[in-house]
Amino acid sequence: MALQTPMETVEAAALGVIMLDTRFPRPPGDIGNPASFAVPVRQRVVSGAWPAAVVQTAEAQQANGMQPAFVAAARALQADGVRAITTSCGFLVLMQQVLQAAVKVPVVTSSLLALPGCLAREGQVGVLTISADKLGPAHLRVAGVPEERLGDVLVQGMDPEGAFAGPILRNQPGLDVAAAEADVVRAALVLQAHAPHLRTLVLECTNMPPYAAAIERRTGWRTLSLLQSATLLHVFSRTSSLARSP
Repeated sequence: MALQTPMETVEAAALGVIMLDTRFPRPPGDIGNPASFAVPVRQRVVSGAWPAAVVQTAEAQQANGMQPAFVAAARALQADGVRAITTSCGFLVLMQQVLQAAVKVPVVTSSLLALPGCLAREGQVGVLTISADKLGPAHLRVAGVPEERLGDVLVQGMDPEGAFAGPILRNQPGLDVAAAEADVVRAALVLQAHAPHLRTLVLECTNMPPYAAAIERRTGWRTLSLLQSATLLHVFSRTSSLARSP
């Protein structure tokens, strides 16, 4: 019997990513760009799951009737042999329990799932989201934030017409990456002006990690995204990081 080499073992340990139906560019670091990860990636697109339909309140997302399609995508990825599953939108935290119940491999729908651990160590934690109007207590509660700690999660949203959120929410084919970075950093600095005591900023939006280094340089904060998910790092323990080195 042939022995499996370490490289073959790593290649077999693929990460599944449930993708929204998008056409905007995904620079390195974006969860939807397979090159962002130091492990092999298999994607499944949920047809018709436009960003504007998923970046919604709990009530609106539940009413859109797309949950079965996301469950089917998770099961298809499991059948493909992935070791764990994540998603390309932090608002899918609302489906965390349903998707995890549908498959046997670990599911990490959103970076918001890191909030309980952060709050156990810190008095308050920041969240940078693509839409503060849509991200509400329901998302945080599903992520595991206790009712009595909801006020300790300080949420900062993006300008919906700005260089970052505008093209993404409208699912446009173009994105000015430099302008998007400036827009994201600007939003982080607005939050810092209101809450300079924060130490950690959770990036809800999976399109924000390409700008994490710029945020950290300007604010001095630690940023967290799905690329630093403790659960996923544990699953892929042969790698020192989920993120591919620049």
